[in-house]
Amino acid sequence: MQTIFSFLTGIARNNNREWFAQHRAEYDEAQARFARAVEQLIPRIARFDPSVGHVGVKSTLYRFYRDTRFSPDKSPYKRHFGAYINACGKKSMHGGYYLHLEPGNSMIAGGDYCLTPKVLREVRQSIVDRTSEYLGIIENPTFKSLFPVIGMERLKGWPAGFSRDYAHPELIRPKEYCVSRSLPDAFFSREDWLDRAAEMFGVMKPFLDFVNDTVDDYI
Repeated sequence: MQTIFSFLTGIARNNNREWFAQHRAEYDEAQARFARAVEQLIPRIARFDPSVGHVGVKSTLYRFYRDTRFSPDKSPYKRHFGAYINACGKKSMHGGYYLHLEPGNSMIAGGDYCLTPKVLREVRQSIVDRTSEYLGIIENPTFKSLFPVIGMERLKGWPAGFSRDYAHPELIRPKEYCVSRSLPDAFFSREDWLDRAAEMFGVMKPFLDFVNDTVDDYI
């Protein structure tokens, strides 16, 4: 893992084509090591989520080259390696398991980030209809200790179309139904980091199952 972090530290400091060309062999080695780690992570997740057992490692990996056409940041390369282990593919609304390696900003995450307005409304409706079940998942002490925040952004007001009599408005204000857990660089120096990451994904799974139960009707 040190090979991966060393390369990513270098590209963050020298994000240009000249430096990358000079260090292409280091990139190839780091990318290959990351792919092998993801390849070992998939069967660990498949132990509690057999739906991902068929997923090939190549289909989980994101391109390292940035699309700069519409970004003010013209850096040609990303500063991280990412993989999304999803039974229905990276572009599906079906929630999956995300691994992000970036010096000082690594994490695991999962869920749904870009739901269409219709599907987002239906997920919120499922929460209203099954509030006790949902609360039982997100208020579970182990889940809450790892993933205390649902979503990245929240509505300030009331979601359109929902009764203001609903007793738990905070549950239907997220704009995304996803969770994440930041991890220090030292986490990846442990010999058992793959097992520990899989354990955290296992804690995440009931949340994914709840959201996917609705989302899967629309994919």
